[in-house]
Amino acid sequence: MLRCINYSASVLVTAGTLFLLTGIAASAQQPNGEQPKPPEQAQQAEQKPAEKSEGDKKAAEEKAAQEAAAREIAEYKEAAEKLSSSAGAPECVWTGRRIASLLWRDDIDTARRYIDLYDRFNCSSEHLKLVFRCVIAQGPLDPKAADRLASRVHGCWIAPEGETTTSSQATVGTTATKPGTVPN
Repeated sequence: MLRCINYSASVLVTAGTLFLLTGIAASAQQPNGEQPKPPEQAQQAEQKPAEKSEGDKKAAEEKAAQEAAAREIAEYKEAAEKLSSSAGAPECVWTGRRIASLLWRDDIDTARRYIDLYDRFNCSSEHLKLVFRCVIAQGPLDPKAADRLASRVHGCWIAPEGETTTSSQATVGTTATKPGTVPN
């Protein structure tokens, strides 16, 4: 029995010594002699920078959304100033631009549903025809460049009988089509 007690005591002393040595070694590894933080505090410290970056991302997204909204409002005002009442009305601009984009992407069924809405607003069907003609006349676009299509449609909405834009001319020059294929 005495052996069991001695053996147990020696195991406890050894475990205690290892525990103390581990603590001393960990504190010696900390820069500037700082004490190690408990695991809970260390996790909180690691989460704070991530929370800040998420907050920065949210602020940047909110700022981008506000800029996009301001740009949309400016485009509607521009259309109202430069076009007749039916083609320059915000509801006509909104639906008409979507119709032209959908037709460009060969989504005829969805475009047809928007055309019904467009007609209910008493928007100019002649203006829509001219806009789509303008979009087509400027040549093919990269199908992945949705922002270019949107800017082209808006430019054509404001001036459907105007000159092609320089960005669309550059796009036409860089786009190669194979013989016998239909451009996008």
